[in-house]
Amino acid sequence: MSRIYEALQKAESERKLERREPEPQESSYIAPVPTTAAVAVADEEYISHAPIVTESYVEPSYARQTNSDSLDLSKVVTRPWALSSTQTPALLERGPAVEQFRSLRSRIFELRDISPLKTILITSGLPQEGKSFVSTNLAMSLARHKNSKVLLIDGDMRRYSLHQILGCESHPGLADYLAGKATLVEAMQRPEPFEKMTPGAASIQQNLTFIAGGNGGDKAADLSGSPRFEELIRLASPHFDWIIVDSSPVLPVSDAVNLARSCDGVLLVARGGVTKFPVAQRAQSELKASNILGFVLNAVEEVPNVGGYYGYYNAKH
Repeated sequence: MSRIYEALQKAESERKLERREPEPQESSYIAPVPTTAAVAVADEEYISHAPIVTESYVEPSYARQTNSDSLDLSKVVTRPWALSSTQTPALLERGPAVEQFRSLRSRIFELRDISPLKTILITSGLPQEGKSFVSTNLAMSLARHKNSKVLLIDGDMRRYSLHQILGCESHPGLADYLAGKATLVEAMQRPEPFEKMTPGAASIQQNLTFIAGGNGGDKAADLSGSPRFEELIRLASPHFDWIIVDSSPVLPVSDAVNLARSCDGVLLVARGGVTKFPVAQRAQSELKASNILGFVLNAVEEVPNVGGYYGYYNAKH
């Protein structure tokens, strides 16, 4: 993970050197380092695109569950999912993207050998850096490994999008559970079996359980700070090998910091060629009270030169 951090520093240094060139070409474009004001504009844009809920937030009253056996996963409903290999390359049998997520999975297993690790929150500094893509595909990669049971939670209750990647319904979801409008089992869903399932899709059908975001709107900050999320983790933990939580970006709103308190570790996502070093630094600083596992560098244009290897692999198999 530290190599990615060093890569971000190196890229930022190179951008600074480019800015010192005396006579830049007219066609060249050097992206400005985001200032505090620029980040504030991105924050406002993120919040303004969130669904609007006009109801005032009232702390829900609910009976605290104390028996973990009360979570009966046999009652989780199955629903039709429309999985796309474009959005979910982790379902493929081979290819560079598959190998990158397998490598990420291996690094996470290494970290678990050092200290207990089951619940991982994934976030980024700003929107559009790929955290939802990484969350979904990491969950699928884990679900395909040794039949691990995985719970994927869309914790971005302002701009929830994981249901779009999976092609399924978004309600009831996490916001409904945290508001006391749905039970934990009611908020969960699994994919229905479908014809011509690939081996990867079959593994997902058996091992992946999903909680959509629901619509938290302007109540999302209050909901993310609810003790009911900690209870969700406590109830679900005995039934799953991994719990992956996709959250809001950490700089515009406080939701990710709230949810991270109930998680074992945090992965930060940076987008190649987009995320600036100061933004990555600020995101890391906002989560300094959490166990930051490292950065995932997403959407890198120069992929590893593995084409020849895969050509050889395909020829032999």
